[in-house]
Amino acid sequence: MKRKSLLLAVSFVSFGFLTTNAQINLGEKAIGALQKGVTGFTFSDEDAAALSKEAVVKMDAENKVAGSKDAYTIRLNKIFGKHSNENGLKLNYKVYLTKDVNAFATADGSVRVFSGLMDIMDDNELLAVIGHEIGHVANHDSRDAIKAAYKKEAVLDAVASQSDKVAKLSQSQLGQIGNAMIDSRHSRQQETEADTYSYDFMKRHGYNVNAVESAFTILAKMNEGAESSFFTRMLSSHPDPKQRAEDAKNKAIADKLYKPYVKKVAAKTTKKKKK
Repeated sequence: MKRKSLLLAVSFVSFGFLTTNAQINLGEKAIGALQKGVTGFTFSDEDAAALSKEAVVKMDAENKVAGSKDAYTIRLNKIFGKHSNENGLKLNYKVYLTKDVNAFATADGSVRVFSGLMDIMDDNELLAVIGHEIGHVANHDSRDAIKAAYKKEAVLDAVASQSDKVAKLSQSQLGQIGNAMIDSRHSRQQETEADTYSYDFMKRHGYNVNAVESAFTILAKMNEGAESSFFTRMLSSHPDPKQRAEDAKNKAIADKLYKPYVKKVAAKTTKKKKK
């Protein structure tokens, strides 16, 4: 990717996706509006989706996206193709070609999976991670995060004058929104609720629910490995991955579905070198 590495805990924590040089000058009027509260300004799911869509278009243009014939895209289509509509959400999904470990979903239904994540997780584990990300959208966490980002990073004259409309953003402001959108750190409760959504997603569609525990176990091992200091710092405001793995296991036990997860051999996504 063209910007700082995004190594993170599979989007359960994320940071610094886009960097921008421009700083938004809010001005006294805008700051005053924030301090007083923006009377009449509402922020709907539709507003969040519109801003998210614009930011994702910018991100897609600035990062290496796997083509339709790329092995990563073919694999993701096979895994996730039938979930283009999930729980009333219209989803679109792509693969970012990077060694970083990440996946995210935004308020407009855009799902982006990093090839680095696909390299370390099998199909069921990927479904568990994507289910978690969809959970943040379904639970309105993504809407709330982008609303906070909009009010913090993009308080335009229209908002400052207490308009009830979301104003159009400049490219630099879209970069700010994209950065904040992917950098949003959800609360422990929001993460726990998204974990539950992921488990229910797997159960509802007849997938192996034990893959949820396995996915968190991978995170726990990463937390104990070479990047342990990084993960300790970045996961400090989130539930411990070991505990999240244990919670998923307990759900499976309660549903009488628990079996030690046997990791499947993931389909090869690397291209063969020509002799």
